[in-house]
Amino acid sequence: MKSINKTMIEHAIKIARAVKANSFLVCVDISPDIATLAEEIKKITGVIIVTREDEELSEDINKFAKRLDIPNVNLTRMGKIKIAIAKGIVLGFFKKGDKIVCLSGVPKFGYADSIIVIDVGKEFEILTSDFISDVLEAIQPEVFNAVLNLACELAAQGREYRKVGTIFVLGDDDKVMQLSQQMIINPFLGYPEEQLNILNPELEETIKEFSAIDGAFIIKENGVLVTAGRHLNAAPDSRDLPAGLGSRHIAAAGITSVTKAAAIVVSESSGNVSVFKNGKLFVTIEKPVE
Repeated sequence: MKSINKTMIEHAIKIARAVKANSFLVCVDISPDIATLAEEIKKITGVIIVTREDEELSEDINKFAKRLDIPNVNLTRMGKIKIAIAKGIVLGFFKKGDKIVCLSGVPKFGYADSIIVIDVGKEFEILTSDFISDVLEAIQPEVFNAVLNLACELAAQGREYRKVGTIFVLGDDDKVMQLSQQMIINPFLGYPEEQLNILNPELEETIKEFSAIDGAFIIKENGVLVTAGRHLNAAPDSRDLPAGLGSRHIAAAGITSVTKAAAIVVSESSGNVSVFKNGKLFVTIEKPVE
């Protein structure tokens, strides 16, 4: 396995140089082999190690690479890359026009088996020069990342062995509330804001429990939960949407088309996670086939 990893890393480095890549994204656990090739890796611009939240990187790697956490769930090769790039865009790691060389593989095999070159502007078609500032104006990056992690966990694990589908609407909460209506009694009403922040890990089980309720979660730009079980009223222009989207996706597209909010949708039927901004589909992270 070691020789395979070294060979893949060496070829990925050559490709990164040839295409003048802005970033070198490692989406598979080959940390020991990367450490042994530290001198070569250091010559590449923007090394980013994609790792699960509970994993630690060696001191050698931390010296020359950034870290990007993804949720601790099973993801496809492309799923890992998509979630890493979506998070990286919001964190300001990537921008339109960047070329990224991605080294990926399947965790259970223990070695890299894929090298993919991604043009951020072409792969993420709705990305525009003001997209990142637009997102950051409405949502704190750590809030976006926490909700995306939570959505991927819900999609992969469901709730009490049942599939769930839900919508998280992030940012511009005042306007979102004006364009929606409560379907149930607000379960978060009356609690102090410091107890309702989605960045608080103690809230995770509560959120997962309420994900079984119809309607959307509304979340402030700083992560405070406003309500759950909210019906979104805004209707999108269907011409801008891919065919075959369900009612949750249409609702998410609608609310993001008339507000500055972003929306993350967990599909009950497919288990995919989709992100909407400005009324358009930003990225879909597919659930792996069991």
